[in-house]
Amino acid sequence: MIRPATPADIPAIHALIRELAEYERALEEAKATEEQLHEALFGSHPAAYAHVATDESTGAVIGYAIWFLNFSTWRGVHGIYLEDLYVRPTARGGGHGKALLTALARICVERGYQRLEWSVLNWNTPAIDFYEALGARPQDEWTVYRLTDEALAKASGTS
Repeated sequence: MIRPATPADIPAIHALIRELAEYERALEEAKATEEQLHEALFGSHPAAYAHVATDESTGAVIGYAIWFLNFSTWRGVHGIYLEDLYVRPTARGGGHGKALLTALARICVERGYQRLEWSVLNWNTPAIDFYEALGARPQDEWTVYRLTDEALAKASGTS
């Protein structure tokens, strides 16, 4: 049901990323190409890793998790930052999301990583309920900040 992604999974992962972006009301922001995903996941210097959930009867990719390593200066070890977790609506309730998170938690434990972290949109109550049912707790005292596009260029001094 859950396995590391392979290069052959890139088209399916790309399609699922677009579905997630549409669900999150930000399809216009999902600009990554299949070529960029291939390089990020399977290039000479991977920037991220992916696991996929497959339908047991057809083998079709129905969900994915893309993650990368982060580092805690307070704990002194790596952790995993979960960039995306998505399961097609038609496959939800079958345990695929939980299995993807379990696989990442197992990687953390096996490698001595001490954190598995991610962000969730404040309005996404189905996801929040799912995560909290697994024992995850929000980190309400932190606010995420982001520089992109023109603001990033301005901050870099190049515009």
